[in-house]
Amino acid sequence: MPAFADPADPRLQAVEAKVHAGERLSFEDGLFLDESVDVLTLGRLANVVRQRRWGDLAFYNTNLHLNPTNVCIYRCKFCAFRADLRDERAYTVDEKIIHDRVAEAKQKGATEIHVVGGLHHKKKFDWYVDVIRTIHDAWPELHIKAWTPVEVHWFAHMTKKPYEWIFEQLIDAGLGSLPGGGAEIFDPEVRSQICEHKADSKQWFDVHDAAHRAGLRSNATMLYGHVEQAKHRIDHMVRLRDQQDKTGGFQTFIPLAFHPENTKLDHIPKPSGVTDLRMIALGRLMLDNFDHVKAYWIMLGEKTAQTALAFGADDLDGTVVHEEIYHDAGAKTPEGLTVEQLHRLIREAGREPVERDTLYRRVLRDAEQPVKWRVGEPVTASTAA
Repeated sequence: MPAFADPADPRLQAVEAKVHAGERLSFEDGLFLDESVDVLTLGRLANVVRQRRWGDLAFYNTNLHLNPTNVCIYRCKFCAFRADLRDERAYTVDEKIIHDRVAEAKQKGATEIHVVGGLHHKKKFDWYVDVIRTIHDAWPELHIKAWTPVEVHWFAHMTKKPYEWIFEQLIDAGLGSLPGGGAEIFDPEVRSQICEHKADSKQWFDVHDAAHRAGLRSNATMLYGHVEQAKHRIDHMVRLRDQQDKTGGFQTFIPLAFHPENTKLDHIPKPSGVTDLRMIALGRLMLDNFDHVKAYWIMLGEKTAQTALAFGADDLDGTVVHEEIYHDAGAKTPEGLTVEQLHRLIREAGREPVERDTLYRRVLRDAEQPVKWRVGEPVTASTAA
């Protein structure tokens, strides 16, 4: 058992004073919190920040996932989803499957479809664009959150075009925003151990920078619980914070728990629920310029995600139907939750559920036909009450 700092420790008191004053925490503050402060104290401090910004509101959305292919040129050691082209597990969706998924989204009243997958080296850039265009043409109102920076970097590599051109094509096809995957841990020594050949941290940030300049919002992730240490996690958050100072384009920070099952790192134990809550709290404390911290229930499990609403998280993601990437890595969570189940999880945690769209605008449902919706006003910290 680690020896945690005593409440009278002057370092802890100094950090607490900063939190209550709304002052930015330094790298050294973050390292101290990660290595030397117990989870309940972290949660208490993170909840101060959360309450100050969002009160008792907790967000969710109604969404589906589409993973167009699991064929991938990269061989990241932490990934259980990828497959080789001739692997019996390999698949690539066709236009009919995409249309079926959009029809299901409409039937469920979804406001978002989340699209990420493998980097299929036999598919040209136009194929990836057409995935977006097919969705958008079938239902223009559905927000398309698609392609991580790793995928966008691959598109630029394939086409020999700048990111700005890539985003012009994707936006014209119907792209609405970017997910935050592919960040893993930014430190190059860690990346060399878990995802050696994938886009590096500079390329990841360059893609987000170009996306933000093109008017797109995006998310940011951090994969924890593998070979990284506290210094790598805090460095990761500080880099995200620095980028947000420059562009302001990030919406949400999503700490992702590593699932070792079926990966090349299956000797590493899965992060505990306490570790999960620590990462949520640290994200809320360090990322003072991020509006939202998400407890991604697919990875955390419903109970831990629910508890995270008292540890700095203000968002549970959504209904998440058809998620495959983390279930391939051994996630035991359901492949989707109903809106009623999400409401129950949030209300049991003492929070008030707010359905939002991808861009954090209120979703207003038709009382007679709930699958019909329209977008309301943005929910901001100043209007949260």
